[in-house]
This record gives sequence, C-alpha cells and structure tokens, in this order.
Amino acid sequence: MINAIIFDFGDVFINLNKEAPIIEFEKLGLQNWPDDLKELNTEFEKGKISELEFINGFQKHLPNASIDEIRYAWNSIIPDSPMPLYRLEFLQLLSTKYRLFLLSNTDEIHVDKFQHKTGMTFYRDFYQCFEKVYFSFELGMRKPESEIFNYIIKKHELSPKRTLFIDDNGENTAAAEAVGLQVWNLQVGKEDVVDLFDKKLIY
Repeated sequence: MINAIIFDFGDVFINLNKEAPIIEFEKLGLQNWPDDLKELNTEFEKGKISELEFINGFQKHLPNASIDEIRYAWNSIIPDSPMPLYRLEFLQLLSTKYRLFLLSNTDEIHVDKFQHKTGMTFYRDFYQCFEKVYFSFELGMRKPESEIFNYIIKKHELSPKRTLFIDDNGENTAAAEAVGLQVWNLQVGKEDVVDLFDKKLIY
C-alpha cells in the first residue's frame, strides 16, 4: 500500500510550453543549441552557477541580446496561467491521506516566474500540500541521478516499495524504479495527474 508520493513539477502540475524558448531564442539569433548551453543549463539547475553566469553563457552566443531579453526567452516556457485550480484542489485532498513531496529539476529563474504568475496565495497553498519541496538548484543534485532519490528516501525514512514517484520523463522514472520506487511515467497530453486514482496506483 502506497503511503508517500513524490511528484515532479513541470508538465505534472504546471503546464509547460517547451517550444516557446526555442522560438524566442531564435528571434534573438540562436539557431541551434550548442553543447555548452546544455551543460550550462545542467549547472544552473544544480545551483552550481549564478543567474548572471547563466545569462552570460547565453550572451557568448547572443552578444546583442540584453539580460532582460534572455531572461524573457528562458521564462517563456511558463505560460500565463501555468497551473489549473483543479490540480491544486486535487493535491489538497491528497495531502490529507498521503505524505507528499515535490522534486523538480528547475532553476531560480523559473521558480520566481512560477510564483509571479500564480501569485502568493496560490503558490503558498500549493507548497503547503507537501511535507517538503525539493528544487534541484537548492539540492545540488538533479534527476535522473540516483543520489537524489536515495537522499530523499533516507532523509524522510521512506519505504521505496510504499513510495510512488510520478514524472513525465521516462529517464527519470526508470532511475527511480532502479532504486526501488514505484513509478508512474505520466504521458503529457494523454494523462493528467488527477487521473491517479483511475490508474489504480493508489486507493
């Protein structure tokens, strides 16, 4: 019987527009994503570099782009209404029955934008549903590294076989399953996190 659930954030609770940053950066002159920018994103998500260092990394490829233009393009992945109310209400109901955790690969720019878009009351109510909220940039680790799952399991004394991990990324769910967690690889556009009971993963 499941007694704890670890949730991903993007495309599980908040809707993401993953094509938007590609389009916005193309407008600024970035026609492809070189490997150094992919590595830059990983370092930023782990909190290894500052926001300014992250933006400066883009400016090496976009010398005419301003800090604000790069920040806007980066944040375009988060739409104006990123999270529907029904998901918050579902989560609030769930929090009365299970131990809940949030585990997200994200950075400080995106977290700030989410909070700005939803407003203090909404994001505070959202965070309060969880026993603990974990953002990769604060932990210094990111999915699918096994250490991030083992860290949470150990810190909160979770039983992997009684803990469900939900993520839209198959690489992440495979890594979680490898350390013994129960998993649901949510298919974006076909499934919604509120279908959890219908999936017969919890009762």
